[in-house]
Amino acid sequence: MSDTTSHPAKPLLIYDGDCGFCRRSVARWRTVTGEHVDYAPSQEAADRFPQVSREQFGQSVVLVEPDGGICFGARAVFRALASVPGRGLGWWAYRRVPGFAPASEAAYRFVAAHRGLMATATRWLWGAQIGPPSHLLTRWAFLRLLGLTYLIAFVSLGVQVIGLIGENGITPAQDYLSRIQAHFGDEGWQSFPTLFWWFRSDAALRGACWLGAGLSVLLILRIAPVFTLILLWGLYLSLVVAGGVFLSFQWDILLLETGFLAIFFAPLRIWPRLESEPPPSRIALWLLRWLLFRLVFLSGAVKLTSGDTTWRDLTALDYHYLTQPLPTWLAWYAHQLPGWFQKASTVVMYAIELGLPFLIFAPRRLRFVAAGGITFLMLCIAATGNYNFFNLLTVALCVTLMDDAFLRRFFPKRTAERAAVARATRWKWPRRALLGTVAVFIVTISSIRGISGTWRDVKLRPWMLTLVGHTNPWHTINTYGLFRVMTTRRAEIVVEGSRDQIEWREYRFRWKPGDMKDRPRFVQPHQPRLDWQMWFAALGDYRSRSNQWFTLFLSRLAQGEPEVLALLDDNPFPDEPPRYLRAQLYVYAFTDAKTRRETGAWWTREYLGPYTPTMTRRN
Repeated sequence: MSDTTSHPAKPLLIYDGDCGFCRRSVARWRTVTGEHVDYAPSQEAADRFPQVSREQFGQSVVLVEPDGGICFGARAVFRALASVPGRGLGWWAYRRVPGFAPASEAAYRFVAAHRGLMATATRWLWGAQIGPPSHLLTRWAFLRLLGLTYLIAFVSLGVQVIGLIGENGITPAQDYLSRIQAHFGDEGWQSFPTLFWWFRSDAALRGACWLGAGLSVLLILRIAPVFTLILLWGLYLSLVVAGGVFLSFQWDILLLETGFLAIFFAPLRIWPRLESEPPPSRIALWLLRWLLFRLVFLSGAVKLTSGDTTWRDLTALDYHYLTQPLPTWLAWYAHQLPGWFQKASTVVMYAIELGLPFLIFAPRRLRFVAAGGITFLMLCIAATGNYNFFNLLTVALCVTLMDDAFLRRFFPKRTAERAAVARATRWKWPRRALLGTVAVFIVTISSIRGISGTWRDVKLRPWMLTLVGHTNPWHTINTYGLFRVMTTRRAEIVVEGSRDQIEWREYRFRWKPGDMKDRPRFVQPHQPRLDWQMWFAALGDYRSRSNQWFTLFLSRLAQGEPEVLALLDDNPFPDEPPRYLRAQLYVYAFTDAKTRRETGAWWTREYLGPYTPTMTRRN
């Protein structure tokens, strides 16, 4: 480029070289525009363009184009970015969208008039990061954590799947699917998509779990991640659909939705290498953050919209540690804390669930605050309650809020260097257009589901109901909201058997409360799904539709089915099944510190009455 002509070979953006904020902004723009735009400080280039006054150079950036055209301010910025293929959206909006141009210029003038303040704010909000963030290490960590989550989910289910939904399990999958087929005919698979329409044996159920575990290891090793993620999602969806009530938890659908979005986030390589793999899609990254936002924010919103007085008067944690499905022994100690501390903890929980999610879309350092706060909440939940892989999966989603510049310090030097030398490339427009269409669809459906699930009095339009109905069977665009209503007492079902209706023996479960001196234990990341369902059964009536499985459970005990008995801690009738069975209902409570010191008991209980009538083996 000659120093005597006012017609540069390519667009030239001239800025105030004495302004630190300007230098930082230009450094960022350089990483975006690459070789498409040249830059020069006005202190060096001003003499070449006498048609622009010194005052104009001091007030805003100046863009000089090869044809001699000159523009200033926001127009210059958008025009310079438009020189890069795929970066012309801002320039298009500046010219075509009513009101966009004057608003952009007003914003530019405000920033230019307060450059010192903007420089300080930029350092605080973005740190030392200058260019657009990279997310190779982010993807590396996220996919491994997701693979670990899948591994836990498949192994945990694999050791109990036959007792739950096997041929002689509590609710056999083949019977469940046969009833669906009898009702829907050959089109039942459209509403209940599962591979077990064609493979209904116990071997198929076991095989799906252990195949899923093997594929999870491949994902952890990052071998053919896209192909592996597709198979993992299909296998887990098949198990969720066939599992009915035993796989109907929010973390099951959260895993499905996360796994589905990860397909678009993963590198399309057989064996990806950090130094050569393409960067992750920004759209897929945003969708994962959108999922985290919905998960956390809706969990806070439903507590306020439910009308539950314990959430509104901040007393919910007075009950939570006791009444949650499977507390740990730390929950006993948390339950003893004074009321003022429980209320303060509830306020902190609200701040995290209702406030921090909005920082997910804020500048990078505020995103780190959101990631730290949500992770802290997950650690507190994991310390006091057994929620299997839920906490790990949520932390994995928090990793998507970080970038390589932040994560580099936690990686081995060689791994960080490999990611640093990777060449930045952009996805070609067909892929971006396809994923953009998917993103619009997901945001639309998830917003409809989130609003209707949180505010129950909202009426959906027919087209909304149609859209939501078509996506429901796939469990891939969901709504969330944990602990909408707080349970204020702990009801427990005690199952007993007898041969003569005189001597009754109790069936002991492995993890749920039973004996008064049994210390609550840590079982996570494993989820004992029968123990969990016993907690839900105690909240209702055994004759209700949601608890129909309970009578089937009693019938399996009466038959002495070994697969079902294996789900329990012991079998009080090892020689022959009992002739009579019954379920009794108790209210359990934590002991206080004095009682536990004197008796060694962690629990007290009070008899409420029969949960079921006495049943014989025949009925």
